[in-house]
Amino acid sequence: MSNSKSKFYITTSIAYANAAPHIGFAMEACQADVLARYHRMKSDDVFFLSGTDENGSKIKKTALENKIEPQKFVDENSAKFQLLLDTLDISNNDFIRTTDRIRHWTVAQKIWNKLVEKGDIYKSNYEGYYCVGCEAYLTEKDLVDGKCPNHQKAPEKIKEENYFFKLSKYSEIIQKKIESDELEILPKSRKNETLNVIRSGLRDVSFSRPKKVLDWGVPVPNDEDQIMYVWCDALTNYISALGYGNDLLNMKKFWPADIHIIGKDILRFHTAIWPAMLLSVGLPLPKKIFVHGFITFNGQKISKSTGNIVDPFEVIDKYGVDALRYYLLKEIPSGGDGNFSYERFEEIYQADLANGIGNLTARIIALTKISNFQFPISNQFPILNFQTTVNKIWEEYEDNLNGFRLNEALSSVWKFISICDKYIEQNKPWELEEKEKAEIVSNLLESLRHIAWMIYPFMPETSMKIFAQLFADEKERRIELNKTLKEAQKWGGLKTGTKIKKSEILFPRLGS
Repeated sequence: MSNSKSKFYITTSIAYANAAPHIGFAMEACQADVLARYHRMKSDDVFFLSGTDENGSKIKKTALENKIEPQKFVDENSAKFQLLLDTLDISNNDFIRTTDRIRHWTVAQKIWNKLVEKGDIYKSNYEGYYCVGCEAYLTEKDLVDGKCPNHQKAPEKIKEENYFFKLSKYSEIIQKKIESDELEILPKSRKNETLNVIRSGLRDVSFSRPKKVLDWGVPVPNDEDQIMYVWCDALTNYISALGYGNDLLNMKKFWPADIHIIGKDILRFHTAIWPAMLLSVGLPLPKKIFVHGFITFNGQKISKSTGNIVDPFEVIDKYGVDALRYYLLKEIPSGGDGNFSYERFEEIYQADLANGIGNLTARIIALTKISNFQFPISNQFPILNFQTTVNKIWEEYEDNLNGFRLNEALSSVWKFISICDKYIEQNKPWELEEKEKAEIVSNLLESLRHIAWMIYPFMPETSMKIFAQLFADEKERRIELNKTLKEAQKWGGLKTGTKIKKSEILFPRLGS
């Protein structure tokens, strides 16, 4: 590994603050958190951004329906998103709000002026469809049976004078950058979807709306009668948080983003409009865009209007933070759609958590107390094949994480957990002489240390609980946790005399 630190800039999309957070944002935040923690384990200099999108007509409409001032409305909802991130143990470095007039508005207006200077903004009349739910302009071919496919509602037919952005000017260069993977879109199916749209021709897009119809957002510079189209201002968050135009060192250090994590419903904005804006103002494009799917609840689309929603806070209160993180990261395919049901959640909890990692940890720690024998923990482990197995698991694990297959990385860990369980059953250490017993248990303790490291990006709370048992002495534990990933992966991290203790059950069985 090079002695110089590599930077890693990762973002979630900024959540739309027209309602409390739902399970889909929780999944996106957890996915981003895994990658941020993994890169910190690799000693990269990580900047992890999340935030809330608080402008647009839908925000004001919903606020007024709830008989509350728009600013108070977004303040309350933004606080709920920040609370969810804290509750989920998400390790974001920053949280940007698009109603922040100092950090965000100034940058959005600077970008607008840059687009004007480049000759990429012009005024014209727009006539067509507008979906308030998507905060997006739609074409006839976007509609399904005359309705927005995401919201199942007919869009508004509008005619107004707006400013337009010359998106069509950048169609060819964006296509080439995506085809060459200079701008890599994952999974590949989303890359193909994007290219199909671009090859059919990108059209110029409306970039503002008259203040008389939209008066909640960032004002267009030098035109008090126009407000920026929400996506023009929202996409800018990725650089406003870095201090574009003010903090040159921070921008130089972290931009371009190494990865944007987004939902498939906002794919076009991030793979067409955002790259075109960056090209216009002369900034590098993000390196990767990872697109996740949707979560259904009991097989049905999540919808506030029908009451078919999952409150992540309720799940956490009942089952715990890491139980929810595990389900969202293991059960939902990283780049695809998935389903949430309480029945399946409890099956996974019992099988993988209570009977899986929880039971294995308890068994291994309990084995150290047989006959009150003090097991030697040394660097010498006689079963070479076991060490080889661990090395192969690490290779699979890293390959899957580097490929953004988070659910498969967890599958590798649980495969190792199963190997450890079989190792106990095959060797029955409680029936062996003390020397043989010590060798078996030493291998298991060392394996548990590796498991604790592997699950850390996914289940940090559980990982810390395991480390607290393996390294009862706080100083020893601190030394362990300060290791780099390469150091942690070496076999023999537990030393002679390491103090081990039993503590709380990791995942209590349901109903117990």
